Amino acid sequence: MLKIGYVRLRDARSADDTATLKSIGCHVVRAEEPTGPGADGASVLMSILDFISEGDQLVVTRLNHLATCTREVLDVLERLEIRGASLFVAESDVSSLGEGGRALRAALEAVASVEPPWNRRRRGAPAADIRALQAAGVGPVEIARRLGVSRMTVWRKLKEAAI
Repeated sequence: MLKIGYVRLRDARSADDTATLKSIGCHVVRAEEPTGPGADGASVLMSILDFISEGDQLVVTRLNHLATCTREVLDVLERLEIRGASLFVAESDVSSLGEGGRALRAALEAVASVEPPWNRRRRGAPAADIRALQAAGVGPVEIARRLGVSRMTVWRKLKEAAI
């Protein structure tokens, strides 16, 4: 069984998270670098999910390292299950295996069913996409809806482009 650690490099705790993953026996620790607005933000995680094999374990320090919303966490769990791999969350000592795994999935599904839709918005949109839609005659409210961002983000990007 290969233990693959995953950490998002966002704050001062990232170094501690990396050390924690190594100390609990991760053979490999992969780090997600911060990305700019409009970027996917999880390309390293996606490559791990494509690579991970049956019997392997993805290890994170905190569950919120996997995704920005509960539905996305469930998607990660599903991809792991399809590959025959499991998830272990170090801080809460929770695994996706056995009874605890079924309880984790049930809790996540319950939260996802009542999660507000605005939690699923992207963190940003490329200014070029916003300007292209505006040039095509699309209004700011519709641009925000199409790109999955707030109207304020659209207005801010349009204002920056005008400067």
